[in-house]
Amino acid sequence: MKKKILVIDVGGSNVKLMISRREKRKFKSGLKLTPRAIVAQMKPLVSHWKFDAISMGFPSPVRDGQIVTEPKHLGKGWVGFDFEKAFGKPVHIINDAAMQALGSYRGHRMLFLGLGTGLGSALVWSNYVLPLELGDLPYRNGSIIEDYLGKPGLARLGERAWRRDVEHALVQLKKSLIADYIVLGGGNAKKLDELPQGVERGHNRNAFLGGTRLWQMDPRTRRPKWQIL
Repeated sequence: MKKKILVIDVGGSNVKLMISRREKRKFKSGLKLTPRAIVAQMKPLVSHWKFDAISMGFPSPVRDGQIVTEPKHLGKGWVGFDFEKAFGKPVHIINDAAMQALGSYRGHRMLFLGLGTGLGSALVWSNYVLPLELGDLPYRNGSIIEDYLGKPGLARLGERAWRRDVEHALVQLKKSLIADYIVLGGGNAKKLDELPQGVERGHNRNAFLGGTRLWQMDPRTRRPKWQIL
């Protein structure tokens, strides 16, 4: 029987809960959100949903299904927190941009960039998903690129200058990572009127497909279809 998956997309502004592409709930996140708080706020919102397992996209580096560093835009206490014990269900955790990337993938070599509170990034090819931390790349004036392309950069620069920086970065990153195409996700992607060649707009609902794909098995090997590197 096919598993019913609850997908949790944790962002710097909101936490989105999805049991299907259309059926979803959300609540505010932010600098005071802790893992215990997310569990407490979620439980009444999903009490009427039936699910077998959980996929969680999280805005911080994740390795082997474990959060390895505290997030920049949330509270503390995430590293080492036992979500399977808290929810009483099997849980797959993956970087949030990687989960959206997996749901957006349609073949070849794809770079995903999430223009949200920060800058999410992941590379997908064949059956491999490589989460990236491109937001930490050094940028002008001793800053990192996330300071310019993320939400704080948009507020500081204004839309015109921000769009110019984003468009320049898209061309350079596509070339540097030898990507066949770029998918842009995140709430600020819609602020770009025209996209460079080889760049397309994604959709936040792709996070649900990415979360369900995490549980796909290869029928030949009976192992997970997707390898998260």
